[in-house]
Amino acid sequence: MTGGIKAGLAGVGLVLAAWVVIAGGRRLMMGTVMGAEATRKAPIPAPAMDEPHGMTGHETAVFAGGCFWGVQTTFERIKGVVDTTAGYSGGSAATATYGQVSSETTGHAESVKVVFDPARISYGTLLRVFFSVVHDPTQLNRQGPDVGTSYRSMIFYTSPEQEKIAKAYIAQLDAAHVFPKKIVTEVVPLKGFYDAEEYHQDYAEKNPNNPYIQICDVPKVAALKAQFPELFEEYKGKK
Repeated sequence: MTGGIKAGLAGVGLVLAAWVVIAGGRRLMMGTVMGAEATRKAPIPAPAMDEPHGMTGHETAVFAGGCFWGVQTTFERIKGVVDTTAGYSGGSAATATYGQVSSETTGHAESVKVVFDPARISYGTLLRVFFSVVHDPTQLNRQGPDVGTSYRSMIFYTSPEQEKIAKAYIAQLDAAHVFPKKIVTEVVPLKGFYDAEEYHQDYAEKNPNNPYIQICDVPKVAALKAQFPELFEEYKGKK
């Protein structure tokens, strides 16, 4: 369901029952579940395969893991992340608008482009954060109260090395049964990234008291700070 009623299923985790109307009807929610990514006490194991140390320049990674508000607000608080942009990937430029993507017919997923300095943080470490605190990679075509293919879990790789690392890490986590269910994250090449509308950029920072942000996204940031204190830094907004 999109742009209307989004019901969170009660399950394992903390159930927060509330009627919440957000952003002019963008999300109407009755009950939501804080998933394992927000309640886990320790981070998942680091990837056995990662990029070589000492890489220079900036690198780009694109992740989809539910509503891009929470994905963006978490990644932009990681040391070594240079810039983040909320947007759409998986469909065409012609359909990359919020209204069309919300129809769940465009093939797009709400995504976040992460530009990072590999000399300060590796791609594998970003993947570890993505699977540990950003979202629940076992939820198919949904994240918590948000249901639909635009909220699916995806890694859009920008190089053969990223593809290799991402696929190896998923296999590693599945083999170790880190999650109670199999990971459903898709790993596909990035064919296009289209910036979301301006009001979506840094939405959590601009609307900190929004009930959806408080319920769904603030716990992700808290989990990042608790599980990865060595990576966490306060976000001061785009320069």
